[in-house]
Amino acid sequence: MRILMLGWEFPPFVSGGLGTACFGLTRALDRMGHQVTFVLPRGVDRAIQTHVKLLGPQAVAAPSNPLAIQAQRAAMEIAGLREPVPTTGAGAIATGASAADLTGLGLSNTRLVGVPAAFSSPYPGGRKVGTPRRVTITGPDGMPIEVDTDEMDESHATHGNATFAAHGAGAGPGYRGDLVAESERYARLVVALCRNEEFDVVHAHDWLTFPAGQALSRVTGKPLVVHVHSTEFDRAGEHPNQRVYDIERRGMMAAMRVVAVSELTQSLCIRRYGVPTSKIDVVYNGVDNDHQPPAGAGIRGKDKVVLFLGRITMQKGPEYFIAAARRVLEKVPDAKFIMAGSGDMELRMIELAAHYGIGHRVLFTGFLRGADVDRIFRMADCYVMPSVSEPFGIAPLEAMRNDVPVIVSRTSGVSEVVQHVLKVDFWDIDEMANKIVAVLRHPPLGQTMREHGSFEVRKLTWDTSAEGVLRAYDKATAGQRELLGV
Repeated sequence: MRILMLGWEFPPFVSGGLGTACFGLTRALDRMGHQVTFVLPRGVDRAIQTHVKLLGPQAVAAPSNPLAIQAQRAAMEIAGLREPVPTTGAGAIATGASAADLTGLGLSNTRLVGVPAAFSSPYPGGRKVGTPRRVTITGPDGMPIEVDTDEMDESHATHGNATFAAHGAGAGPGYRGDLVAESERYARLVVALCRNEEFDVVHAHDWLTFPAGQALSRVTGKPLVVHVHSTEFDRAGEHPNQRVYDIERRGMMAAMRVVAVSELTQSLCIRRYGVPTSKIDVVYNGVDNDHQPPAGAGIRGKDKVVLFLGRITMQKGPEYFIAAARRVLEKVPDAKFIMAGSGDMELRMIELAAHYGIGHRVLFTGFLRGADVDRIFRMADCYVMPSVSEPFGIAPLEAMRNDVPVIVSRTSGVSEVVQHVLKVDFWDIDEMANKIVAVLRHPPLGQTMREHGSFEVRKLTWDTSAEGVLRAYDKATAGQRELLGV
């Protein structure tokens, strides 16, 4: 099958779970022999074309056929877009190929298309990719860890505050500051770039690409599948941004099939967005089991290490982790706690740890990537994900793959598919602390969780996820044929 995927991040530009999921799913489809074209927004910067095949700078000609022009404008109106597609100047589409390709990522049937963007980093607060400010800190095992000091994980990290410029605020140097506007601009460019591509289905990942998926589906007559990795209610609770909610709902309603990453997410799509149950396919995320940890990653110090890894935002429940750490230290005073990640609540968590008098026992690493993520997992004695609302949660699977006992919030999609973990209510810090203490103090418990967890996670692969997505594609194409009467 020929698949046109629309996403907001992809290796080497991965900064959160969305990029990990896009890569894992794409690689599984690629292994199965399906042809995937992945389109993401990013500036055309030759200095960082080392891992991707990027279509590079030649303007795409505007459609000259009056019927094509009319169809394109109609598609844009349906997707809520008004501006014409730029065909010359700085806003033009890029075509042509560089010498770089995707072979280093293990992909042979996939090509990556970069849509020129008005920003150098795909998320607010980011900086030009390829020019990170990195420092080296010492981990609990005495080994050095390289850290990005000011990288933002994902756009979702700032949805609830002023840096998300759907409210009109700026978002840092090199970025115009309006994610909704960038989503619309991306949609216009995608239609101009891909309207003549050969593909069987359009697959749009999360709300930022939904308008592009709608418009392209309308222009080409190909079925649209939208993949809901997170909803505005997960990110913002009971106070969603109305513009984002409208985009999400419009995309779900326009799609032939909606892929939800868990039954928890499926329930939100039904209750909050009015999507019929019959239209939704639940496809759980997976993990790469052929992954090899970096050399020396298993070295641990004498202290017991409890790890939080993820965006430090309201959705992830970092304050509950810090509160539980305070209780744990009353019983296990030599425990150390690591918060690996970044987000809008990071400074508040540093202040909270200091307020509780445990600042010397809590290490904030900042954003980690690549081998540093594996190393931080391998030095942990326990991983905790106290999320308030987690559509799925790939990090617990990565922890289990690295033989780390896991504690997860019951309000998470991953809790639906794993049994050999400890589950808690995110707000119950006493129970969370008790379970952390149990893992740290009772080695047989931790060993049992490691052994059974490692076996369990082997079944949760991206190949299984890809099979579920392919079934959704089949339903979407069958529905489209029925709609068109062919």
